Amino acid sequence: MTFPKGNAYKFAYQAHDGQFRRDGKTPYICHPAGVARIVQTFAECTDKHIAVAWLHDTLEDTATSVVDLLAEFPQDVVEAVCCLTNDGKDYGTYIANIVENHLARLVKLADIMHNLSDSPTPKQCEKYAKVLRVLL
Repeated sequence: MTFPKGNAYKFAYQAHDGQFRRDGKTPYICHPAGVARIVQTFAECTDKHIAVAWLHDTLEDTATSVVDLLAEFPQDVVEAVCCLTNDGKDYGTYIANIVENHLARLVKLADIMHNLSDSPTPKQCEKYAKVLRVLL
């Protein structure tokens, strides 16, 4: 299945409609947009990486289901989004699963980079430093 990469943007925009970042002012869609921009700077970037970047928080932070994603996107894109969804599993297992998925790994790197650019707390900085050692 091929898909126009703009579909992921449109899907994420609709899914995150009405949501805001921690500051309560910034529309949430600015985060997936920032992650997608960062992903595009990586040499390994493909249209699928860009799609995963746009979609990476849809399962965790919206009413979107896996079935919804599978109706629109290739299975490997959906698997990467599932991998990036922390649904209560042990954090070490969550990161280990991301390391094993080439689409999810690059997007998680971009996600961390974007989160670090958005006034992270000292606790978040410490957590991201540990994760970056594993991902890199």
